[in-house]
Amino acid sequence: MRGPLLLVAALGLFAMLDANSKLLSGAYPPAQVVASRYVVLLALLVLARLLRSGAGGPLATRHPGLQVLRSAAMVGSAFSFYLALRRLPLAEGYLVYFTAPFMVLGLFHLVLRERAPPAAWACCALGFAGVLVALWPGLRAGGEWAAYGWALFGTLCYATVMTINRALRHEPGQARLILWSSAPGLLAVAPFALAVWVPPTAGDALALAVNGVFAGGATLCLAAAFRHASAARLAPVEFTALVWAVLFDVALWGHWPPAATWIGAVIVVAAGLLGQRAAKGAG
Repeated sequence: MRGPLLLVAALGLFAMLDANSKLLSGAYPPAQVVASRYVVLLALLVLARLLRSGAGGPLATRHPGLQVLRSAAMVGSAFSFYLALRRLPLAEGYLVYFTAPFMVLGLFHLVLRERAPPAAWACCALGFAGVLVALWPGLRAGGEWAAYGWALFGTLCYATVMTINRALRHEPGQARLILWSSAPGLLAVAPFALAVWVPPTAGDALALAVNGVFAGGATLCLAAAFRHASAARLAPVEFTALVWAVLFDVALWGHWPPAATWIGAVIVVAAGLLGQRAAKGAG
């Protein structure tokens, strides 16, 4: 269960990152928030290696092209969802995002030649049904087509990151992962961040720094999950992001979801558990 549990941890950290970013979004542009995240990650890496030589393992990679592509996909996902959710209701943006498990199964088959059993596709379909039940009251299908396009592109970028994580599973190392996921992204985002920079207050500077910690932890857990498990086991677990979203909505904003959301969350958890049983049986 190491892979699925690491993915659940990654989704929880991403939920913390999203919640913290939502609190900051009214005051700071997205380029600044993303650039600050990368600066913190790189600063922590440098500090760790100053305190202990070689901390986190080697920095060099045998696959620089894949590493840069992963970094680009991470930046693309972050900005695409920002552009989408400015014009879409949250429920509809989430519904598009939850097509990611199907994309992951497809990309793993096309790119990595890892075939998922029919049961994995069925569990993903069950999980998507749970999401649909949960989000149905908020769906209006009235958003701009461009916004749906950005949400779909962001989801494809996210699925690409997970596929590359699996492809690079034989090249582990925390330092290498942080460096190659952050440095190219910072180089790409920094000019835009500097152009719109808003000086943060002391409290907001701390929140921006915490974003970097959440992002780093989520990135490490996500990469580790795909080193230990196949898409067939992990794809159904993706839908548990809905559970994290519900929990943070209640804890931070006091928004108690309607009954349909709780029913959908139960279906999502059931799909994840059934997916584990199906993958074990297939293995």
